[in-house]
Amino acid sequence: MSELPARPPAAALPTAAAGARPSVIQLVFREKGALYAAYIPMFSDGGLFVPTNRDYRLGEDIYLLLSLPDDPQRYPVAGKVGWITPANASGGRTQGVGVRFPPDEKHRLIKLKIEELLGTMISSAKPTQTL
Repeated sequence: MSELPARPPAAALPTAAAGARPSVIQLVFREKGALYAAYIPMFSDGGLFVPTNRDYRLGEDIYLLLSLPDDPQRYPVAGKVGWITPANASGGRTQGVGVRFPPDEKHRLIKLKIEELLGTMISSAKPTQTL
């Protein structure tokens, strides 16, 4: 009977460095069309696609400083990576990550603000950076 090779110990698997700080990305939308292309309504709590060539893992913490069209306020978003579009993705899609909003009241209000800005565009068949 042959023995299966041992799995590497968990410590040998790639993980974030202890105490590593999550990324902070400034995300500015000047036009509704760009916001539409980045919004991810399939995330129940909302989310946004962030173009980046940095490697992220699903579930990794990521902080956004979000600016919406015609709104001088910047909204801090403490999200998690819930979508990854790798480099050289099919269909010429932009490399980046989808940031899932947390399920709390503050982020629910940001989701509602985005959906209000987009209005009927949300139900458009126009392609986006996600699905």
